[in-house]
Amino acid sequence: MKALIAAGGHATRMRPITYTINKHLIPLANKPLIWHAIEKVADAGIKEIFINVNPGETEMQKCVGDGSRWGVAIRYIEQTGGPKGLAHIVKNAQPYLGEEPFLFYLGDNIALGSIREFVNEFTTRNLDCLLALSKVKNPNQFGVPEFRAGKIIRVIEKPASPPSEFAVTGIYVYSPKIFQAVSDIAPSARGEYEISDAHTWLIEHGASLGHQEITGWWKDTGRPDDLLEGNALLLNELKLSEAVNEAQTDPTAVIQNKVKIGRGTIIGPGCLIRGPVVIGENCRVENSYIGPYTSVGSGVEIINTEIEHSIVFENAKISCDQRIVDALIGKNAQVLAAERTLPRGHKLIVGDNSLVEI
Repeated sequence: MKALIAAGGHATRMRPITYTINKHLIPLANKPLIWHAIEKVADAGIKEIFINVNPGETEMQKCVGDGSRWGVAIRYIEQTGGPKGLAHIVKNAQPYLGEEPFLFYLGDNIALGSIREFVNEFTTRNLDCLLALSKVKNPNQFGVPEFRAGKIIRVIEKPASPPSEFAVTGIYVYSPKIFQAVSDIAPSARGEYEISDAHTWLIEHGASLGHQEITGWWKDTGRPDDLLEGNALLLNELKLSEAVNEAQTDPTAVIQNKVKIGRGTIIGPGCLIRGPVVIGENCRVENSYIGPYTSVGSGVEIINTEIEHSIVFENAKISCDQRIVDALIGKNAQVLAAERTLPRGHKLIVGDNSLVEI
């Protein structure tokens, strides 16, 4: 079986962060989001992966490479014709996937545990389509299955009145029949070829469609708050064996719970780090508190600051004598204390779609 990972789009809801970085390269628990998807696919025993990317994309290839890191072979497919929906991504990939079953995985999804069971269920039952489902609080933001006598009779994309409390997650397993479905459906009212319509097409044309509920957590990281929650979920799964401190740590610094710190990092006096926390390499932390569910990229400076439940990208500098929570701080960004410069006041350089709380 092959796999197709969707990693295109422009992630407008994640701006301004995504003005300069592909959403799928945003670090969660100090690993690019796409890496988490590749790990899940590789763990399912799949050795050949295709990644759908935007035309002209180069950073994804630099970050991911040829797949040898995970013991798989990775190739890239440029999305043609612009962003026209998930079904269009599948159709675009048909020449690469051939007439074989394949796993379709949305690269901005993260889930607890292995997805091997979904692949095995699909194979054992000889299905044409297997959908992974999860109960959510807001099903109207997803594709939603409608059930009758325990079977899915149709899937509705973002319904105003959801017929169930389940969302179709970004994990699908298909037989080649899906290619006929994505070729036959028409664009939706928003001009996209909806994967939900392709699923309904399969049902209406007699294909065997199954479903299985994700037993652990699942997260679609479509918004900044979702990214922070996804980061927290991943950090919560940090194993004690992974919580290794390779930093130069002052004897007076206090490190509690599961904390992973990379080489070359200096943890100075007056610091309290309370995990789960991941700190990258070559960072400097002085007289600061880093609280639970915070990921700190490599090359970051945190001085005279409290920060918690946040994601700090590489080479950022934070020295503000304040407490920061629920923050996304981009690469090379600076958060400094206003009291140290004259005239007094809050100096802001705020781009489009930013959020600042003062």
